[in-house]
Amino acid sequence: MPERAHNEQPETGGEGPTEDGGTASQTSLAGHPAAGLGLLLGALGVVYGDIGTSPLYALKTVFTLDRGLVPDRPDVFGVISLVFWSIILIVSVKYVIFILRADNEGEGGVMALAALARRALLKANAKRAASVLALGALGAALFYGDSVITPAISVLSAVEGLEVVSPRWAVVVLPVSAVILTLLFTIQRWGTGRVGFVFGPIMLLWFTCLGVAGAAEVLRHPGVLAALSPTYAAAFFVDHPVIAFVAMGAVVLAITGAEALYADMGHFGRAPIRRAWFAIVFPALTLNYLGQGALILRAPDSRANPFFLLLPAWAQLPMVVLATVATVIASQAVITGAFSVSREAMRLGFLPHLRIRQTSRREYGQIYAPGVNWGLFVAVLVVTFAFGSSTNLAAAYGVAVTGTFLITTTLFLIVARVLWRWATWQVAVFAVVAGSIELTFFTANLAKVTHGGWLTLLIAIIVFTVLLTWRRGAELVTARRIEREGPLSDFIDTLHATNIPWVPGTAVFPHPNKETTPLALRANVAYNHVRHQKIVIITGRTANIPHIPWDQRLTIDDLGDPNDGVIHISAVFGFQDPTDFPEVVRRAGAHPAARELDLDEVFYFVSRITLRCTRNPGMATWRKRLFIGLAHNAASHAEFLHLPEERTIVLSAEIPV
Repeated sequence: MPERAHNEQPETGGEGPTEDGGTASQTSLAGHPAAGLGLLLGALGVVYGDIGTSPLYALKTVFTLDRGLVPDRPDVFGVISLVFWSIILIVSVKYVIFILRADNEGEGGVMALAALARRALLKANAKRAASVLALGALGAALFYGDSVITPAISVLSAVEGLEVVSPRWAVVVLPVSAVILTLLFTIQRWGTGRVGFVFGPIMLLWFTCLGVAGAAEVLRHPGVLAALSPTYAAAFFVDHPVIAFVAMGAVVLAITGAEALYADMGHFGRAPIRRAWFAIVFPALTLNYLGQGALILRAPDSRANPFFLLLPAWAQLPMVVLATVATVIASQAVITGAFSVSREAMRLGFLPHLRIRQTSRREYGQIYAPGVNWGLFVAVLVVTFAFGSSTNLAAAYGVAVTGTFLITTTLFLIVARVLWRWATWQVAVFAVVAGSIELTFFTANLAKVTHGGWLTLLIAIIVFTVLLTWRRGAELVTARRIEREGPLSDFIDTLHATNIPWVPGTAVFPHPNKETTPLALRANVAYNHVRHQKIVIITGRTANIPHIPWDQRLTIDDLGDPNDGVIHISAVFGFQDPTDFPEVVRRAGAHPAARELDLDEVFYFVSRITLRCTRNPGMATWRKRLFIGLAHNAASHAEFLHLPEERTIVLSAEIPV
């Protein structure tokens, strides 16, 4: 069922509760634990898989473009310079140095950034704040499109290394890729921490091999180091503007993992991500791209697959195996990023409650979302077989991710200006440097729309429609629910005035606040014409610290009258604490305000909301049907609240949409 549209707090530990029992949660994360070797390795194994495997296909794609690019010194140096400075400016400066500062209470990703920007604008301009949130939803939709392409292109590009070893192995590329992808999505249930612990040492080996392979070729041709100068990139654009512009559409493949890097921040924290980048990832990538450039200059035919041809023949098959494992890990970055973006979308009211499992006892951001995981798996498998090769997929890659780059930059500038009080000149410099590069990338990739780029845009349009439909539908339902609920204080006054009979026992009503009346409470009084001796309204919240002691967890309010038998309990759970409402009632029994609770006769009342599609204005009929379908498939909330089936009474209420 739809959550209150105005509730922007996070859900943790599992699916969120119903409208009646929603755990309107709070965030109180002050920071992550000190970054040690474990977190650094974990970040390597999860965060940097995507961008770390870009050398497999980035330069290969650039130099196989049929656009007049030749493997001579000006073109090779120009391309290497473009790649290097794109990594410097977009990844190192924009994302690692600046964007990682813009966490929304520990969470990263475009939706978290949109929430931060909205919070900054809310007091100044409510309409702009709403537009900012919609922009964030568009960025999230584009990120989902990228999340479908990345696993497919990463795994295919690695397995295609078998063709370099022997052309006869080409027939097994698709079946092997499908098996690997299946295994990848299956292991997600282990959790980010365990996956990172296993993948981290492998990625450390991968980056070591990248650096060594590139350094060996650079030592043979040290002159290639001159390509690090930005003058070669500038000269390349001046001498061949059309070719350089087209090449930018492929150069972007070298930085496509940057957005996933930000989305995964909640899993490990910014310090381990920054240290891993500057100490290991960035140097290894730079050396490998330089080595590939030197190889193309020395042996022009190697541009067909410069990554694997950079290696001696004896090392190619082992590297195919390592690259395959590394690309499996590369997909991890966008998958876990999709988990984080999905939870943030739930926090902001753009998605219904999904089943989310906390996978770490210490890190709030480490989660597993089975619905998102298997939905991605199906989409990735379809894309893999539909396109059939990494070359074909490269044509579809880039449109979504460059669009997300631009949205992230826009949202960041709002945060920097309004929240951080950046000076106008600082905002202008950042906008010109990052924005102009990303706009060039985006424009260059628009040419790919007819060659496969339509796929990521189609995925983004579908997801964006779902996000906006759920939020709009939730707003409509919330407004109508509030009308029917009415103020709790007025309802209690009505109970007093009508002298309704009291019956023994305790009735518990999960509800997201203490201002309005739970619909189940209204229905129980209206249909049964009685009230229980004790009425308990419970509001649950989830903080992003692992555990909260029981003596600090409960706040009990008699709502101004200790003798009317109605109390409100506010319960705050750590993200590793089960949201056990029966235990809340039992613990509350020791409190003076709740000492008369009949713990032997406790019944739980929840509302089952039936949404009825009407011709009322507010949303198109087909969107209303989509909204009702999403609500129908939302996760079970009674299970999340640990309500005993034999003592749970479900009262139906119909809400027109």
